[in-house]
Amino acid sequence: MNNIEKWLEWAIELQSLAQAGLTYGKDIYDKERYERIRDISAEILSHKTDISIEKVKDLFCNEIGYQTPKLDTRAAIFENGKILLVKENNGKWSLPGGWVDVNVSVKENTIKEVKEEAGLDVSADKIIAVQDRTKHNLPVYAYGVCKVFVLCSVLGGQFQENIETTEFKYFNEDEIPKLAEEKNTIEQVKMCFKAYKSESWETIFD
Repeated sequence: MNNIEKWLEWAIELQSLAQAGLTYGKDIYDKERYERIRDISAEILSHKTDISIEKVKDLFCNEIGYQTPKLDTRAAIFENGKILLVKENNGKWSLPGGWVDVNVSVKENTIKEVKEEAGLDVSADKIIAVQDRTKHNLPVYAYGVCKVFVLCSVLGGQFQENIETTEFKYFNEDEIPKLAEEKNTIEQVKMCFKAYKSESWETIFD
């Protein structure tokens, strides 16, 4: 699913070049030019999406240093051949997960997100896949994301009310509910089933 539009590719590249220039550039006049390039990238995105320029800058132009993808973890947890999904506030379902915090590892974040969203204590056992979000999920984001799918085992715990999810439930492969596809697609959930059933799964990566 590499259907990113050309204008968005250009805006992302301009933002990345500007961010690197602002970080490593020494000349004050060059930095002014890089700042303008960054503004242009935000203006392009705002114009094409009808998102306010302030919101675009907050989401798209708020980092420093060399631009790299963000990390997102998704936990695949099974019980009696069924996969666990959490129901979000918008009524759609997803694998437990979220952005990797700067002070934790991928493994630690996977365990933390499951506890926060499902109330369960788990062990993170195996990497199922590392995917470039742009190739698999819509809508396309204005920044890069690496999605890490992790096979987990339940150690204990129980669901608790929280600000992100309203319940969790285990589903058979042929009864998957409406998913939050910006976070996980039916293809990604089915990939997790394959990894669960395999005796010698090899990590998939883009």
